[in-house]
Amino acid sequence: MGLPRDVSSVPDEEFRDEARAWLAEHLVGEYASLKGRGGPGDEEVGFDIRERWERVLGEAGWIGLGWPIEFGGRNATIGQQIIWAEEYARAEAPGRVNHMGENLLGPTLIAHGTREQCDRFLPGILDGTERWCQGYSEPNAGSDLANVQTKAVLDGDQWVINGQKVWTSLAHVSHWCFVVARTDPGSSRHKGLSFLLVPMDQPGVEVRPIIQITGGGEFNEVFFSDATTEAGLVLGEPGQGWGVAMDLLAFERGISTLAQQVGFERELDHLVAVARQRGVADDPVMRQRLAAAHTGLQLMKWNGLRSMGSGVPGPEASISKLFWGTWHRDLGELAMDILGMDGQLAEGFPYELTLDQKLFLFTRSETIYGGSNEIQRNVLGERVLGLPKEPNPS
Repeated sequence: MGLPRDVSSVPDEEFRDEARAWLAEHLVGEYASLKGRGGPGDEEVGFDIRERWERVLGEAGWIGLGWPIEFGGRNATIGQQIIWAEEYARAEAPGRVNHMGENLLGPTLIAHGTREQCDRFLPGILDGTERWCQGYSEPNAGSDLANVQTKAVLDGDQWVINGQKVWTSLAHVSHWCFVVARTDPGSSRHKGLSFLLVPMDQPGVEVRPIIQITGGGEFNEVFFSDATTEAGLVLGEPGQGWGVAMDLLAFERGISTLAQQVGFERELDHLVAVARQRGVADDPVMRQRLAAAHTGLQLMKWNGLRSMGSGVPGPEASISKLFWGTWHRDLGELAMDILGMDGQLAEGFPYELTLDQKLFLFTRSETIYGGSNEIQRNVLGERVLGLPKEPNPS
C-alpha cells in the first residue's frame, strides 16, 4: 500500500516515519543483499535486482514524489522529498537505475512538454518500466555543449538523426534517449538546436560501452545512423532546444543532489572509522583534513537547502556542481591516503576493487561530467558575477 495520493499536508515527522517503515519492510531478501551497492563506480552490480526494485518503488508510489497530482506524482513538498532522499540513503537502499528519467526528464517534460507527451512518457517512469539516458555530450561538444554537431532532419512524419554522442550514462540499458540535435542546417552555437525524444531499440542506434578504470561500463558511445523518431517527439519548439536543455540541467542540480549528500555523509563516516581503526586519525594533518571534509559537507548541504527554496535553479546552480564535484574528488584522495599502501592493492584477482578504490577512481570524472569545473567557473563568472566573457582564442 502506497502513501496517500497527495502527501503535501502530511506532517514531516509522520512522512519520515512512513518512509522509514516502508523501507524497513521492503528492503529485504535480494534487495537487502545490495545494501550500499550500485552507486558511482559500482553501477553494474546487481542491475537485474535493482531493476526489479525500481518497479517495487513505482508500485508503492515512491517515484516522482514531487510531481504534481495531475501528472501522477504525490505533490510532495521540498521538505518531504528531502526526507525521502535522506531515509533512502540512510537505509543504504540499492542505487537507482533511472535517475535520468525521474529527476531530469520528468520535471522537464512537465515544464515544457505537451499533455500528450506527458501522458505518453511519465507513466513509464513512474512505474519503473522505462529508463532514459541523456544524449548531450559529443567528442567535440562535452563541456562546450553549444558545439553540438549531431543533426536531425524532418522528413515527413519523422526526424532522421545522424551523429555521435559520448559519455552517455546507462545508454546500454535504456529504452529512450533525450537528444540535443542541430535541426537548422545554417545555425551555430546555441541557435537551431532541438530537444528530441528518441527510442533506443532500433537499427539506427548503436551503443558501445566505454570500459572505465573502475572496471565498469556505465559510460557509452552512442552512434545514430539514420535513426528516427516521430515528428511530434520534440520537446518545446523546434530550434529552441537550448533553453529546454539548460532547464533540464538546472533540475539536475535539485533535490537529487541532497540525496547524494546523504551518501557523501555515509562515505565520510566510513572513512573516519577506517582512520581510527588504522591509527591515523590522531595525526594532526589527517585530523584536519577529515574536519575540513566534514565542514565542506555541511556547507554543501546548507547551500543545497537554500537553493531549493528559490524554485528552478538558475546559473547559480553551478556553485553546487563545482563544489560537490571538487569535494568528492578530494574525498577519494583522502580515502587513498588513509589506506596508504594498502589502497594500491586490489581486493582480488585480476582486478577486483574495494568500494574505497572505486570511490577514488570514479570521482576523477566528477569534476568533468555534467560540465567541467572550468565551465562552471565560466558560468558563474559571466552569468552570475557579470564578468567579461573569456577571450575567444580564434
